[in-house]
Amino acid sequence: MLERIPDAPAGVDALKAVGDVTKYDYETVIEPIVDAARREGRRVRMLCEFGPEFDSFTPGAAWEDLKVGLGSMRLFEGCAVVTDTGWIREAAKLGRFLVPCPVRVFDVGDRADALGWLASLPQGPGVSHRLDPESQTIVVEVDAPLRSQDFDALAQTADAWLETHDRLTGLVVHAREFPGWENVTGLLRHVRFVRDHHRRIRRVALAADGRLADLMPHLGRHFVQAEVRHFGYDDLDAAVAWVASAPEAGGQR
Repeated sequence: MLERIPDAPAGVDALKAVGDVTKYDYETVIEPIVDAARREGRRVRMLCEFGPEFDSFTPGAAWEDLKVGLGSMRLFEGCAVVTDTGWIREAAKLGRFLVPCPVRVFDVGDRADALGWLASLPQGPGVSHRLDPESQTIVVEVDAPLRSQDFDALAQTADAWLETHDRLTGLVVHAREFPGWENVTGLLRHVRFVRDHHRRIRRVALAADGRLADLMPHLGRHFVQAEVRHFGYDDLDAAVAWVASAPEAGGQR
């Protein structure tokens, strides 16, 4: 089974494996953590401890581990594996080359160091988002150049909603000034996100200052079906209210 470790710092999900870890453990412990992060638009920092109380993974758990990894690895901001078991240490060291987040292996006696390392990881790149289920609106806060990972996380949140709803009422982008993209990959991922989602978003509001912000709604109207409007940076509440008031918001499927 998987038990919560109670002394984890805020923002870190710390788990300890005891006995056999089964598919049920993934369904009742791991998947709710991932689902909550996806809904809230945040990243996951996770510690997994495999001490002497751990026996094995069942075949169902191994399959569930693969499913969670393939579907959600971009939501993870950092992983710490705490164990003295040789095969788990080697598997973690090999696996860290296959995932986009940093992974470190610690001895069982160094759990405090592992928790400290996770807590000390730098915050995200300055881009975060949140979904308000009541208004069916995603609000994106932008403080740094946009990366491809930001659009991957945003797409996961939007797609999770659209699996059970026809549309999102709207999207609000809040930025002091538009910072551009970190690189060409970020720009291309932005274009792909717009291509894949613009038909299912009714309104888009840009709450930002600067000359480029004035131009974006005019340019956007040529590329998206959504109604687009510009607000000042300090007018976030008005932008959210306008987006939320879009008529005929998509209902639940």
